[in-house]
Amino acid sequence: MKKITRKKHLEMKLQNIPSHPNPDVGLEQYTTPSIIASDLIWNAYGLNDIEGCNIVDLGCGTGIFAIASGLMGASLSVGVDIDGESIDVADNYCDNLNLDNVSFVNEEVCDFNCDFEVNTIFQNPPFGSQRKASKGQDLKFVRKALKLNPDVLYSFHMASSEDFLVGFYEDNSLDITHFFNYKFPIPKIYEFHTKDRLDVDVVVLRAVLK
Repeated sequence: MKKITRKKHLEMKLQNIPSHPNPDVGLEQYTTPSIIASDLIWNAYGLNDIEGCNIVDLGCGTGIFAIASGLMGASLSVGVDIDGESIDVADNYCDNLNLDNVSFVNEEVCDFNCDFEVNTIFQNPPFGSQRKASKGQDLKFVRKALKLNPDVLYSFHMASSEDFLVGFYEDNSLDITHFFNYKFPIPKIYEFHTKDRLDVDVVVLRAVLK
């Protein structure tokens, strides 16, 4: 497939990626909106973190960051998720697009290892926006990402924890270079939800290893 050259065209491609077929409350599965994913990927592309790079999307769900990276010229893009149904959806969508530089692994994120050099990691982990049980899962993902030794990490977190995160990243030898702020819509998909939609302030930190 010809590489996408306009941000709007990228967003349009990502809009067609299906959501999680059976969202699991225990995994706090919320699909990243295409407008957020396309903006982040477009910025990452501009920072030379996509084209010609080896990408890993940890907790990929139905694969939006892995697929977007493939569309923007990644050499290799691998999505990892414990939810086999979501992986199947991602695989099928890639087949429809004929993306041969994108693949998916059905595995617990913390168990994942790879035999290639990782340039860039994207991750939108459970960050405890709605359930206390999910709090701290985003830090678990950061620790796993460090073990894969990427050049660059893009990670979603609650914006309210930004001050803490700056210290946490510093303590883990990560130098934050950029902050991307978004309103992340949480739809009413679980029984404990009381509103049809809740917009949550999130921050994506771009960090490099010191």
